[in-house]
Amino acid sequence: MRRLAKITEGIIGQPMFNIFKKVNEMERSGRKIYHFELGDSDYESHPHIRQATKEALDQDDTHYVEHVGILDLRKAIAEHTEEYLGFRPDLNQVVVIPANAVIDFVIRCVADSGHEVIFSDPGFSTYIAVANYIGVKQVGIPTKEDDAFHLDPEEIAKRITDNTRLLIINSPHNPTGAVLSKEEIEAIYKVAEEKDIYILSDEIYSRVIYGKAHHSPGIHDKCKERTIILNGFSKGYSMPGWRLGYAIGPEKVIEKMGMLFQTIYTCAPPFIQRAGIAALKVNQQTIEDRINKFKTLRDLLVKRLNEIPGISCPVPDGAYYVFPNIRNTGMSSAEFADFVLERAGVTLVPGTCFGEHGEGYVRICFTKEPEIIEAACKKMKDALLGFTSRTSLRHTAG
Repeated sequence: MRRLAKITEGIIGQPMFNIFKKVNEMERSGRKIYHFELGDSDYESHPHIRQATKEALDQDDTHYVEHVGILDLRKAIAEHTEEYLGFRPDLNQVVVIPANAVIDFVIRCVADSGHEVIFSDPGFSTYIAVANYIGVKQVGIPTKEDDAFHLDPEEIAKRITDNTRLLIINSPHNPTGAVLSKEEIEAIYKVAEEKDIYILSDEIYSRVIYGKAHHSPGIHDKCKERTIILNGFSKGYSMPGWRLGYAIGPEKVIEKMGMLFQTIYTCAPPFIQRAGIAALKVNQQTIEDRINKFKTLRDLLVKRLNEIPGISCPVPDGAYYVFPNIRNTGMSSAEFADFVLERAGVTLVPGTCFGEHGEGYVRICFTKEPEIIEAACKKMKDALLGFTSRTSLRHTAG
């Protein structure tokens, strides 16, 4: 067989989708599965968003459009940014592309093979996957449960070298739910400014915060010098399958990202972009009502997990994942995930999918119906209580 290109050796993809594929096959064979592996929601996109798409299709808004995004959506993004972050980017600073692709495009535009990219460990798996196949060196900064998984600006500074090209920050954070304070964001920006490196600020969960405020490094340079903001519609607007996102950044970076998107995909479907415009115009109370529902689900899942022997679950401040500590089960993260899948029919993601310092933890998405959370937690609890082939579990909750 002829060999593939060397770059393919580093393609590992997103582990949660590999899990999703596996459990779908189990379901097709008749197995009952409780899905907590993907960052998806059981809640539908808001009706006016779906209506905007239907109207666009009825009007035959199905043709090629500008590769950087339709003008009306980029204007809406600029207005939204001004309202929520306090500055209005120029339209040439905005490109409309799937949010996950922003990670790939930014890294490819600012770093070459052998350069270094810094991000937290644990951190979102796509940061790892992209750096891996491009051949960029991954520099992970360990974050700890004792520090609420917050990045330390001093630790960032220690790891920057002459080969560092990019720092990725993610607040609210996937998988831990950590939300960085205004002071932490400011200190991190100052480090990047002093070392003259780019920042990719992954703000995809910026609307999903519980009792705290979102802060962005973009306010310090208005995304004109070094900050690139990643945002989109999957999380805050319950639009994961629409694959609509955007980036705001320095014009030269955005221009090249747009050309990459044009080369690979041409343009985002215009009828989906019309849905994005409708989403940005949603009533703020509508968003808050849904976030309050998520908070209720978060609190329910944290409570139930802390009632399970061997599991200790901190309360996340943002996003819609919990990141419980499962060390006292006596299992590794991968072993625990396999155990609850086989014994309880519950799918979750091992913490090691987010970096080596995710060992001892698992990620569970909580945007499910309450009865699903209750049933899955009971299944896990019963399975663990019946688990006698290892050292007795130590119940450390509470």
